[in-house]
Amino acid sequence: MTTLQDGALAAAFDRASGSYDRLVAANPGYHAHLRLSAARLALPAQGAGMRVLDLGCGTGASTAALLAAAPRARITAVDASAGMLRQAAAKRWDGDVEFVHAAAEDLPRPGAEGPFDAVFAAYLVRNVADPDAVLRSVRELLRPGGRLAVHEYTLTGTPFHRLVWSAVCWGIVIPAGSLPRGDASLYRHLWRSVLDFDTAGAFRERLARAGLPPVRTAPVTGWQRGIVHTFLARRPGGAEDTGGRGGEGPRGWRGMSPAAG
Repeated sequence: MTTLQDGALAAAFDRASGSYDRLVAANPGYHAHLRLSAARLALPAQGAGMRVLDLGCGTGASTAALLAAAPRARITAVDASAGMLRQAAAKRWDGDVEFVHAAAEDLPRPGAEGPFDAVFAAYLVRNVADPDAVLRSVRELLRPGGRLAVHEYTLTGTPFHRLVWSAVCWGIVIPAGSLPRGDASLYRHLWRSVLDFDTAGAFRERLARAGLPPVRTAPVTGWQRGIVHTFLARRPGGAEDTGGRGGEGPRGWRGMSPAAG
């Protein structure tokens, strides 16, 4: 079984946007994990005066997580799916949020130019045709010293976590996504794309190749521990650059395992 690609994937997200939003709304753990990863960005002063890019915002769950972590930031939320973006933009937002319809591969573009102080990419990199090119673009969108948090399905590589992932997908996610007006193909893509994507260790190496030295990797909680990780990185060259002393990284990122999961 192959994964959906490019236009077919965007079309699948368009068709499933309503059912996807309802499915996400019914899953409190999904939102809790996004809030955890957004908080790990550790933006100072609630993000006051900062520009933050929510890359691949979907129906707005990651946008809400960013607002919880940095309510005073100016957030630009971008997604390639017009259907998902409509769901997000129709919600009430108590903060400075702007939605832009664009693919990650097409940035920068009007409304979503850098430099950004931080980028949050949740469940995105696995779904783009050229992850390395997108990560290099993210590096250019960040100011020197700017922070990146990638929240992504990246298995540890052990048979146990692959088995857990498949059992949950085929026992819960794919049947739920197949309910009336759903699109089972999107959720089959989700299952297969995670199995085919990087392990946590391989993704750290991918970040480094893109010029975004990984600072910390941390798992999420619950059954997805070892399945979903937060990857924190930065564009070198800013005032927060510690030169690698002790692997501490930018202030606020101490205390996390350098290679957890």
